Amino acid sequence: MLRMMSSDNMNNSKETQEESLESNEIEKTKISLMRTLVERQDPSSKEVDDLTFRRFLRARDLDIEKASAMFLKYQKWRRNFVPNGSVSPSEVAHDIEQNKMFLQGSDKKGRPLSVLLAARHFQHKGGVEEFKRFIVYIFDKIFARMPPGQEKFVVLADLKGWGYANSDIRACLAAISFVQIVFVENKTLKSTLLEEIDESQLPETYGGKLPLVPIHDS
Repeated sequence: MLRMMSSDNMNNSKETQEESLESNEIEKTKISLMRTLVERQDPSSKEVDDLTFRRFLRARDLDIEKASAMFLKYQKWRRNFVPNGSVSPSEVAHDIEQNKMFLQGSDKKGRPLSVLLAARHFQHKGGVEEFKRFIVYIFDKIFARMPPGQEKFVVLADLKGWGYANSDIRACLAAISFVQIVFVENKTLKSTLLEEIDESQLPETYGGKLPLVPIHDS
């Protein structure tokens, strides 16, 4: 099929490309300035890549000072909460045993796809501190699967069978402190998911072709 493009469309396309290039140059400049500012206060930040700095800049509308303050706060928190640099499976054994989090495939935009089976979550003797570590463990697993340039991921929170016994208020508050949660109710679940996720990447349990993979095995 041939698609005709008018001269107006071509001009608009050219203007869009020029604006995109200009925006990229602005981001590069601000990343460099942010790196200089951050490394002056925290020399260990030299090991951080530009994509991470860009993520913080975009989260603060490219405001260098606000992004730097946010990043330095995150670095301090990370060192205190995860002193070994990463969370080992043995540190989140109770949550892993519940087999409630899965990671496999990606959506049509290349964002990593994970699944949470909420009905499998119960309070355990590890308490809320272990659950917080489990959230960090999940994020690290997801971020490791992100393709270059990708900054977002998708979590399908399956509430089927979820009830009072699963209502761990402290865990919910811990999760909310880390992420923004959006609940969606839709009777045409498969067709809705297929709008965003190819059938080959959609988990079998939702009508796709991909088996669920426990996050500790991903």
